[in-house]
Amino acid sequence: MRLIFAGTPEFAQVAMAALQAAGHEIVLALTQPDRPAGRGMKLQASPVKQWALDHQVPVAQPRSLRLDGKYPDDAAAARQTLLAAQADAMVVAAYGLILPQWVLDLPPKGCLNIHASLLPRWRGAAPIHRAIEAGDTQTGITIMQMDAGLDTGDMLWVLSCAVGPEDSTVVLHDRLADLGGQAIVQALGALDSLPRQPQPPEGVTYAHKIDKSEAALDWALSAEVLARRIRAFDPFPGMTVPLTTASGVETIKLWQATAETAAQAAVQNATPGTVLSADASGVRVACGQGQLCLTQLQRPGGKRLCAADFLRGCPLQPGQRLVA
Repeated sequence: MRLIFAGTPEFAQVAMAALQAAGHEIVLALTQPDRPAGRGMKLQASPVKQWALDHQVPVAQPRSLRLDGKYPDDAAAARQTLLAAQADAMVVAAYGLILPQWVLDLPPKGCLNIHASLLPRWRGAAPIHRAIEAGDTQTGITIMQMDAGLDTGDMLWVLSCAVGPEDSTVVLHDRLADLGGQAIVQALGALDSLPRQPQPPEGVTYAHKIDKSEAALDWALSAEVLARRIRAFDPFPGMTVPLTTASGVETIKLWQATAETAAQAAVQNATPGTVLSADASGVRVACGQGQLCLTQLQRPGGKRLCAADFLRGCPLQPGQRLVA
């Protein structure tokens, strides 16, 4: 097919490459405008744009697609570009802009979305993070015929995968990106014969966008919940705790941890946030329920370190508290 592809991050770029490899012709790439990034805050192209330019695919980067919105000139120019592409369908994956009705109606075969969850669970912006945070053991990819709602369209194709007990968002993201590429290729291959299955009204949950304010770790929660959050917020925003040192208070990032059952009465009665032990095997901290064994930590400006290396440069003592 002749396809318009709308997407921005690496998750989308993986699917884009899979579509081309399967023999589809991507005639236009829509992606977010270049954003400042890195220490120098220089403008950087999205992974989708970089891939498109490398493969001689035309790129459009409108700030909006709403003809009656804040950037009507952008939307009007995008409309002409989309019309000129004469595509059979549009494939959308983590694009970052809401598609107005005129876009949904434009391709003869409509707009298909690659969504990283088993809809209707985890509609919204952060389905991978929220699945891990909630302790889901199963997730997957849903290919959806887009409508005007937020991930409410009919389901066309579903592929499932397990969520491992140690999976972080970065690990599960890569697995689902590959699965998304497989799913959209399979769905397009059978598109004319696929039944459209409305999403059931039961089981709807929303994966709200990850906010930096969620990074602060609350030791009053159970160790199991905190271990899941640490995995869910890797690589962004990372869970943080304050650490008082001789030079002041530092914000430490936590990247790997396991929940442990606290059997000893002294441990069970410890104030949440209190260091129980600190050695090469990990830093154990009392929680509202159980204890959390921190195995990968990072000081400001430093690298992620295993507990043994972290403690060489930043010794922690039993009884010390990791709270503000």
